[in-house]
Amino acid sequence: MKIAIGNDHAGTNYKFAIIKLLKDLGYQVVNFGTETTDSVDYPDYIHPVANAVEKGEVDFGIILCGSGNGAAITANKHQGVRAALCWSKELVELARQHNDANILSLPARFISEYQALEYVQTFLNTGFEGGRHQRRVEKIPVNRIEN
Repeated sequence: MKIAIGNDHAGTNYKFAIIKLLKDLGYQVVNFGTETTDSVDYPDYIHPVANAVEKGEVDFGIILCGSGNGAAITANKHQGVRAALCWSKELVELARQHNDANILSLPARFISEYQALEYVQTFLNTGFEGGRHQRRVEKIPVNRIEN
């Protein structure tokens, strides 16, 4: 399985820990994030992750910024991307089970490294339930503008 990861300066340290975890678990990792803690613009590092998910080049994405909001908003501009901002294990589980989230957005300034690693593992180990949730997920994309 191949995972794309992207981050701004607020998520750099967590990104390194997440990459180590993913590689230890046998995942291939595509790193689109910044390597430093020098201030950068998060969209420059999040769009490549969302593009890779959108095009099917990777199975999932993980994105990090200070609040996780900017990263999630940016990623969700891409068709077929369902980026979920999560700050608890339960939210991660529900994002996968009910929303078939394919990108996990983490708020690096509001969770610990331990939590980030736990949430990544939960995200990758939780499946989509389908059923009534499938119908809802199918209604997410906007195909036309209605007046």
